[in-house]
Amino acid sequence: MPTESPSSPAAAGRRPCIVASPPGPRARALIERDSRALSPSSTRPYPLVVERASGLWVTDVDGNRFLDFTAGIAVTATGHAHPVVLAAIEEQATRFLHMSGTDFVYEPQIALAERLLSLAPVPPGGRVFFVNSGAEAIEGALKLARWATRRPHVLAFTGAFHGRTLGALSLTASKVRQREGFAPLLPGVYHVPFPSAGRHGVSTEETMARIAEIFDALAEPTSFAAVFVEPIQGEGGVVVPPDDFLPRLRELTREHGILLVADEVQTGIGRTGRMFALEHAGVEADVVTVAKGLASGLPLGAVVAGGDLMSWPPGAHGTTFGGNPVCCAAALATLELVEGGLVDNAARAGAILLRGLMEVAARHPGLVVEARGRGLMAAVECRSAALAQAVVTAAFERGLLVLPAGMRAVRLTPALTVGEDEVELALEILDRALAAVETANVPSRDRATTPSG
Repeated sequence: MPTESPSSPAAAGRRPCIVASPPGPRARALIERDSRALSPSSTRPYPLVVERASGLWVTDVDGNRFLDFTAGIAVTATGHAHPVVLAAIEEQATRFLHMSGTDFVYEPQIALAERLLSLAPVPPGGRVFFVNSGAEAIEGALKLARWATRRPHVLAFTGAFHGRTLGALSLTASKVRQREGFAPLLPGVYHVPFPSAGRHGVSTEETMARIAEIFDALAEPTSFAAVFVEPIQGEGGVVVPPDDFLPRLRELTREHGILLVADEVQTGIGRTGRMFALEHAGVEADVVTVAKGLASGLPLGAVVAGGDLMSWPPGAHGTTFGGNPVCCAAALATLELVEGGLVDNAARAGAILLRGLMEVAARHPGLVVEARGRGLMAAVECRSAALAQAVVTAAFERGLLVLPAGMRAVRLTPALTVGEDEVELALEILDRALAAVETANVPSRDRATTPSG
């Protein structure tokens, strides 16, 4: 499959192209088959049926071309089908596809573990356990925290998304529908509000006061194994905490011998303009979980534990597919690319994106509350969930792929290869989508005097 860099002549000047109003006839047929064969639990914000993808561009089965600012929910860190990643996958696939990493030894898994230990903000002397996904990484970290501390309780935050498997779901507190019908969940999990640097957010002081209330009234701090925190909440709406939050949380956990587990599943691997989002706060965690962008689209996650935490005995934890050699090869290639310049591009392009989103938000005060983010993890918060979904749909109809997040946010997480021209194009399309939604929501008696977008 051909690939393009942001600066290549083939990518320059490219725009979305809608040749058949989506869903077109081929897409409709596949959506009908999908509805009969797949679980209805899948969330589908718009009727996209993908046929192929390259760089930041996705083509559907009817020939429509879209600019992708989702990266498969922040997964394709190096863009779709990066040639360096493809070459690493092909080279490893010719050697062997699978030998379970918990039963056998092979170099790609060792090399990747060594690389992650050199990069992750955890104490030296640590170890890595590979898994298939972010939720599995959280499950592994949860088991490890309880094993290492022999304590029963854990603390998490409202707005958090840590996954949908039962233990991870017990920590998740993003949307009611994610938890409804699955009780009882894991006991001993407490939640407090996540602070926000935004206009109407909770302060760090308020969050710390709520934690103190739990320690005073519900459970002694010495009964807590770990605090699980996203440095920036992703599914919760790209919520960036105040600068003092993570340092104060780290101080609190150290005071009481509680492990700090940083969920960097979405924020890690260069997404925020640093290799890990914790680096913005100068904070070191006891455990860091990664997945999503780690292998540029192949299923791979990891629990990275510092010091001697991961000293559990053989058989205490295991996996069949985690650390698959092909996935590890893709991850090693991904890290080469991210460290080799894409993390710096994320910082540069992210600054342009956020500045542009703030300008777009200012032009639509009736729809948008604020723009926020860090690096290439950004969002605009709308005034209602219905308006956010309307903006996502309007962007899709105009050839831009974005996703809803939180209660009423529109999330933008393009590949770290994104160029300035692509950022400007995405801002242009989002601006037009907001204008269209604005016009559609003006009472009919006022539309005659309202300019259309």
